[in-house]
Amino acid sequence: MVTKQTTTSKFGRTLNLLRDPDASFTAEAIYSLSDLDGAQWDAFRAAWPDLSAERRRNLVLRLVETAETNFELDFSAIIHMALQDPDSEVRRSAVEGVLEDAAMNTIERVIQMALHDPFSDVRAAATRTLGLFVLRGELGKLPDYFNTRLQDAVLALYYDLHEDFDVRRRALEAISNCGREGVKDLIHEAYQSDDLPMRVSAVYAMGRSCDETWAKQILDELSSDEPELRYEAARASGELELQKALPRLIELAYDDDREIQEAAIWAMGEIGGSTARKVLNELAALADDAGDDELNDAIAEAQSMATLAGQDLLPLFDFGDLDEDDDDDDLGYDLLRDEDEDEDEEEDYEEEDDEAWASDEEDYRF
Repeated sequence: MVTKQTTTSKFGRTLNLLRDPDASFTAEAIYSLSDLDGAQWDAFRAAWPDLSAERRRNLVLRLVETAETNFELDFSAIIHMALQDPDSEVRRSAVEGVLEDAAMNTIERVIQMALHDPFSDVRAAATRTLGLFVLRGELGKLPDYFNTRLQDAVLALYYDLHEDFDVRRRALEAISNCGREGVKDLIHEAYQSDDLPMRVSAVYAMGRSCDETWAKQILDELSSDEPELRYEAARASGELELQKALPRLIELAYDDDREIQEAAIWAMGEIGGSTARKVLNELAALADDAGDDELNDAIAEAQSMATLAGQDLLPLFDFGDLDEDDDDDDLGYDLLRDEDEDEDEEEDYEEEDDEAWASDEEDYRF
């Protein structure tokens, strides 16, 4: 039984650990910093200024990393305070840890950081985070007046030719999360830029725009000579669920560039369908043979999404029942067919799958 005295004792140990510059952050210490309020919050806030800048940086990084994998923990009070830290690296790390459901005062603080922080890398990170709130506003989850002011602030950063280039890039990416008039023209303008990073941001923006009119450009960039463009094109293909991208994504899923490979795997999961699942199953087997747990995790997540995206269900890691006479078995390179043919094949595949499941039922019992 956890008593108030036990909780207080744990928090006391956490404060002592934080004050020790040589002590490693334990899981107990990190968890005890979630949902701080009352006397514990007052004690933490009083201790914060006495910690060295390096200690504060490392703590914020650890909190952000932990929150990404454990959604039940809430470090928002600490993150909000860290947004106003005198150390620029602490502020930059903190703004990257701001979540989509942040309170209005936190969103306001991020806006001010994007507009006025003296360090360009902090402004860029803050501007990128504003993209979360632009999308939130687009979904009707922010007051109209605030949503308009938010979008105006992001656009002001993009149009400011004296602003740091990376900040302007992030502003384009952020504003692409809404359907405001003129945004499509900004994406087109950026895509025509002579600067590769701006073109990379334009392809990112195409995916975030939820506008399939960008399909041709995205498909073209899947074969770009520039790895950054191939990566963003793969992500954009998944965002827009471009079926026509699947043959090229399958090739990229075997790419030597790990980031491009994982982006292609993620995109196949978003697109779904029997062909994508077959390839993901094959990749899972290869990753398992190689003992590549990190890649296997990425594939498993894509497999789950592919099952949700498609209508038919293929048992994971079941290769024995793939139809050798099916054109799809050539890793899906003949994917582009009439819609009616696709639907007929989906029905046939479901029947084959049901028979396979019935015959192998014992193998799937635990």
